Amino acid sequence: QVQLVESGGGLVQAGGSLRLSCAASGIIFSVYAMGWYRQAPGKERELVASITRAGISYYVDSVKGRFTISRDNAKNTVYLQMDSLKPEDTAVYYCNANRGGVPYWGQGTQVTVSS
Repeated sequence: QVQLVESGGGLVQAGGSLRLSCAASGIIFSVYAMGWYRQAPGKERELVASITRAGISYYVDSVKGRFTISRDNAKNTVYLQMDSLKPEDTAVYYCNANRGGVPYWGQGTQVTVSS
């Protein structure tokens, strides 16, 4: 059974930082591309950042220079370091594992940035 469990969300003031973690089980983590998505109220879910099995990362323009995605294959965990947070970053953040077009999702963790 595949499980992706996110943690690290919370309430933070604008300009602050949070680090999200996603612990995976039930998959061979090292062969999966991993990503972080977010969904704000009334908006579609969007890709925030992703990292390939080779460690190549991608960021949506709105978070470039502020967010950093990383992975630890020994711990089956992917991280999202979020700095200089803005109120518009407020959303539920979801972890995603993808290989061969078959995605798995975590349950999500709420991030709220106050102004």
